[in-house]
Amino acid sequence: MRPNILLVTLDQFRADSLSCAGHPLVRTPHLDALAAEGVRLARHYSQAAPCAPGRAALYTGTYQMNNRVVANGSPLDARLDNVARMGLRAGYHPVMFGYTDQAADPREINDPDDPRLWNWEGVLPGFEELLCLDERHEPWLAWLRELGYTGDASTDPDVALATEHERPAEHSVTQFLTDHFLEWLGAQDEPWFAHTSFIRPHPPYDAAGQYATMYSPDDCPPPLPIPQPVHPLHDLLLQVNWVAAPTDPAAVAHMQSQYYGMISEVDHHIGRIVQALKDRGEWERTLVVITSDHGEQLGDQGLQQKCGYFESSYHIIGIIRDPSNPSAHGTVVDDFTENVDIAPTLCEAMGIAVPLQCDGLPLTPFLAGNRPTHWRSAAHYEWDWRDALIPFGNWDWPWQRTLEQRNLAVVRTDTHAYVQIGDGDWLCFDLAADPTWQTTVTDPAVVLPLAQRMLVWRQQHLDRTLTGMLMRDGGIGRRPDPVAGPYFTA
Repeated sequence: MRPNILLVTLDQFRADSLSCAGHPLVRTPHLDALAAEGVRLARHYSQAAPCAPGRAALYTGTYQMNNRVVANGSPLDARLDNVARMGLRAGYHPVMFGYTDQAADPREINDPDDPRLWNWEGVLPGFEELLCLDERHEPWLAWLRELGYTGDASTDPDVALATEHERPAEHSVTQFLTDHFLEWLGAQDEPWFAHTSFIRPHPPYDAAGQYATMYSPDDCPPPLPIPQPVHPLHDLLLQVNWVAAPTDPAAVAHMQSQYYGMISEVDHHIGRIVQALKDRGEWERTLVVITSDHGEQLGDQGLQQKCGYFESSYHIIGIIRDPSNPSAHGTVVDDFTENVDIAPTLCEAMGIAVPLQCDGLPLTPFLAGNRPTHWRSAAHYEWDWRDALIPFGNWDWPWQRTLEQRNLAVVRTDTHAYVQIGDGDWLCFDLAADPTWQTTVTDPAVVLPLAQRMLVWRQQHLDRTLTGMLMRDGGIGRRPDPVAGPYFTA
């Protein structure tokens, strides 16, 4: 029998915020138990930030340089395959609870009044949306009103999220989504594919009910300091209100305590879902994938939210439980894994071919306790900030490449992180000498191989959808033997 597929995203979940990952304060017993019964990806990375770019990479298995979702609001090219469409091909009826943050391709929309043209929080094509919890959170707010709440907290989603500490945790947005998923689960009798997309621990930094006081700010570990000297791009971020962390240490500690509280709440609800699967006898035939769309700075380097080139924004939670491989349960994978690997992994679990578009690699061998011989030795991620400019000018094409300079790419190895910025600037951090991202290196003997490595990475991941075909010598399906020579071997 085909497995059930449960894809869980916990928005903005840092990799280190798990007790099984060694965090000194936060408690995540249910995620820890899931990792012990599955495989934990200790060095798992998102490929982009913020939400829409990070999710585009996750859902399509492609790097930002190929899918070109560069901002919240960038349309997802309709030609791209995605996990929901893959599920349809495998015979599932994919459903989702929450949100996927994927703007529709405007070239596919003929009606100028179509609301998808001004809503970037669209549904990933292929999913049936059973519960919409986009930024409006209308179903949750309606439920709060049914419970008797009045005022702004029952009508304004921003206020409702920022005042969760004032209400019992049983009335939280996380509880609401979990309840809806469990109600749906109780009516299933065929193999299913479900995506539960939780907003927490995404800001506002306000945990629900008792979770708001679960951790004392006095116990929170200090964030990583701002590197000196400050790079101009980093300095610019420190001037932006929504990404600059508070300068008051007490305010940073409070932010951390609320973030950890939100994590412990989603951990509780993951436990509810696991128990429901066990009670229904479905635990041993459900593939569970838990990841995030990106990380959270949480005060590191003087920043909050997700932005820039530091790995706090990209190193994320990764847990997979494959019930068909119990011998590997409890394994911790220390190789670099990426969110672009999730789509190929799901394809193999569902018994369909991995699409040529995928930049990621199936994690299937790791789930069976094996390490592939030719696995990657670095993680890669990108960040684009052209959305700060697009609304404020007409950017001439093709001569002016101003917007194309507002991006960066990072290759993160065991020992270094090399950052290439679109305007030609670069940075290189020595993480072997200093894992806190405070120490840069300029030695050409170190930097040049890393820059070349990034160039080779980009060359090897150019779009390949049609590049393996030659419409000659017998037709599109034939791949002639290469000509022998210095670059080809017969």
